[in-house]
Amino acid sequence: MGRGDLTNREWLLLEPHLPPLGGRGGRCNDHRTVLNGILFRVRTGVPWRDLPERYGSWKTVYERHRRWSADGTWERLLHAVQADADLAGRIDWSMVGVDSTSCRAHQHAAGARKTWPRVPKKGQRDAPQLIEVVDRIRVPRPLGGRPRTRPDHVSGDKAYSSRRNRRYLRSRHIRHTIPEPRDQRANHRRRGSAGGRPAGFDRECFRRRNEVERTINRLKNSRAVATCYDKKAYVFHGTVTAAAIRLWLRQ
Repeated sequence: MGRGDLTNREWLLLEPHLPPLGGRGGRCNDHRTVLNGILFRVRTGVPWRDLPERYGSWKTVYERHRRWSADGTWERLLHAVQADADLAGRIDWSMVGVDSTSCRAHQHAAGARKTWPRVPKKGQRDAPQLIEVVDRIRVPRPLGGRPRTRPDHVSGDKAYSSRRNRRYLRSRHIRHTIPEPRDQRANHRRRGSAGGRPAGFDRECFRRRNEVERTINRLKNSRAVATCYDKKAYVFHGTVTAAAIRLWLRQ
C-alpha cells in the first residue's frame, strides 16, 4: 500500500457506494486502484499523465474521476463518510461556519468548451451563496430516520449579512451569528433600532468562525485544490469533494 492509499477499513466504507464495475478485466476494472490514483493526484497535483504506473492507465483514472464528478458519485461517497462520522459522534451540530475562498487557476485550466453542465458564473458576491450552501447540508442516518439537514447555529462574516439570509435562517429555526456592515447598522439607527448588531449576536460563536477557515486551509493542503488544474468547473468540484472525503476519513 502506497503512502496515502486507502486502508482496508476506509475501502470497506466507500466500496458499497461506488458504481458497478464494467465488464473488462485488469487494473482498469479495479475501483480501489483507480480511487487511490485519483486521491494521489488530488493530494500531489501532478499531471494525470504523470501518475505512477501502479495506478494503471492514467486515462482510465482521469476518465473515472471525470465521470464520478458528473454523475454524483463523489457526493454519495462524501455523504457516506459523513454519515459514518455522525454515527460515531464526530460531527458537531452546534454550529456550522460559512466562508468563501479563491483558488488560483493554472494555465492548464483554460480553454475548456463552455458546455454542460452549467455552473454559476465566477465573481459572485458571498451573500447569495449562503442559502445554497446551507441547503446542501444533508447527512444520512444509517440506522434509520430522515437525513440531518439543520445545524443549531450558523456563523458567518459581514459578507453574508442580508435580510434575505436572516429571513431564510429564521424560517428554518436556525440561530445565526452574522455581524452587520456599517451601512446596515446606520440604517438600523435611522429606523430607530437600539443596537448596532442583530439581536442575539453571540460573540463566542463568532470567535468559532475560524473553524471554517482552518478547514479551507486543510483542503488546500491538497495541491490540486490550492491550484485549479481542471478545465471544467464540475470536475474541479469533484476534486474538492474528493479532498473533503480524504479529510473525513482521516480525521
